[in-house]
Amino acid sequence: MAPTPAVPDEAGRPTGLDRAGHVETRGIDCVPDDERHGSPRELFAIWAAPNVSYLSFVVGATLVLMGLSLVEALAVVVAGNLFWLLTGLVAVSGPVAGTTGSVISRAMYGIVGNKVVVAVTGWLISALYLALNWSAASVAGIGLTGRLGLPGSTAVDAAVICLIAGATVLIAIYGHATIVRLYTALTVLLTVVFLIVSALVLGHTDWSYAPADPPTGFAHLVVLASGFTIVASAPLSYANSPDLARYLPRNSSGTAVALWTSAGAFLPSVAFTAVGAFAATSLDMSDPQAALESIMPAWLAPVFVIGVVVNTIANNGMTAYSAGLSMQSIGVRLPRVAAVLVVGVIGTAMTLFAILVFDFLTAVNAMMEVVVVVTGPCMAVYATDIVLRRNRYDGNLLHDQSRNGPFWYHGGVNWAGALATVLGAFAATLCVSSGFWTGPVSAAMGDLNLAVPAGVLGSAVTYWALSRALRTVPAAAALPQPPAAEVPAVAARR
Repeated sequence: MAPTPAVPDEAGRPTGLDRAGHVETRGIDCVPDDERHGSPRELFAIWAAPNVSYLSFVVGATLVLMGLSLVEALAVVVAGNLFWLLTGLVAVSGPVAGTTGSVISRAMYGIVGNKVVVAVTGWLISALYLALNWSAASVAGIGLTGRLGLPGSTAVDAAVICLIAGATVLIAIYGHATIVRLYTALTVLLTVVFLIVSALVLGHTDWSYAPADPPTGFAHLVVLASGFTIVASAPLSYANSPDLARYLPRNSSGTAVALWTSAGAFLPSVAFTAVGAFAATSLDMSDPQAALESIMPAWLAPVFVIGVVVNTIANNGMTAYSAGLSMQSIGVRLPRVAAVLVVGVIGTAMTLFAILVFDFLTAVNAMMEVVVVVTGPCMAVYATDIVLRRNRYDGNLLHDQSRNGPFWYHGGVNWAGALATVLGAFAATLCVSSGFWTGPVSAAMGDLNLAVPAGVLGSAVTYWALSRALRTVPAAAALPQPPAAEVPAVAARR
């Protein structure tokens, strides 16, 4: 098959090859076949490095502190992390279309509707996650400077924040090939550090642990549902998986892309969240960092803090990379590097404000508890569209933003996707329960949190039905055909 000609990016900037150690100049434009490279296996490390995470320890401990037994906590950990399979499914659209998820979603929402959705989910929420993660890492980094004997001051604190943010933005600027190479090494290094900590935790675990005051009856179900929502919120926030898979050869196995993506995130998330639950059986995990450092030898504590900071940089590096691409897809006429810098500056300013001026982290944390009401429906619509279209997307057509283009729909909006997302988000809002907001349905059911099933299942079913009724998905014969050697990715085998 002849190589697909490259489509100039929508800012009219030149494109270039994807090489580690070189700044990636390609933005949301299509990756031509002669620039495709790599194997689905590389996706494992890309997704493992951000998820060999201190946050996993915290979440696992939270489940036990909520009153769950060890067995129940482990069951919730596995069940909630199964949503990484959706992240893997969404990733299969990247190699087929050769462009980013924020462009592919034009098929679900239309040219105009997609700009609204991406502005919220791909940019605003991403910026909030950047600030939240940088704030947490900065607190750890600032504590390390004190341990190293540096005087505490606003200048030192600001320097730590800017250093962490700068390292993150630098990764995002260098882009895809550098992320692939760097995250392989980071996965190994972070895993070694976190496995050492895990071994210490297992040596202090109370294997006969039973909650002192376990919830009973309906209250028990409420706690289980809340724990499940907390765990599931992480995988449901990562709809950017096509961005990291789009450079793979067009005929890459869809099964391999989905499984390597989901396994890279699922395995470390389950392992280290379980360790956090084990830690809470004997340690006071109300202050997780202090509790974990209390069982470490003196030399390991600063290494662990550095690991926490490096993991945050890896996590936010991926987020900043996709946020820059999202900014391009909504029509901001900036090259990818400039878009990343804008996102980085905004996120850094929010972090400096959070740490140095006014502590709004409590409000941000509370808002993140309910962000699943948006991310869940968006992920569900995307995954359903892949199934309906048999993962057949034409990247060149997706870049046609004219009124006569195939994804203009009605007034620039695909009402099947827009209504399914809005209705799913509305249903999830009614059913969510958190410190920030408790929906009336949840309140009537004793604070039972059903935001995930209401939002995900509701959006998926609604989008399927509306797509059929409004005929927004062409018949199979009219869909772009995959290369002759390729089986449709959602059913591919190798």
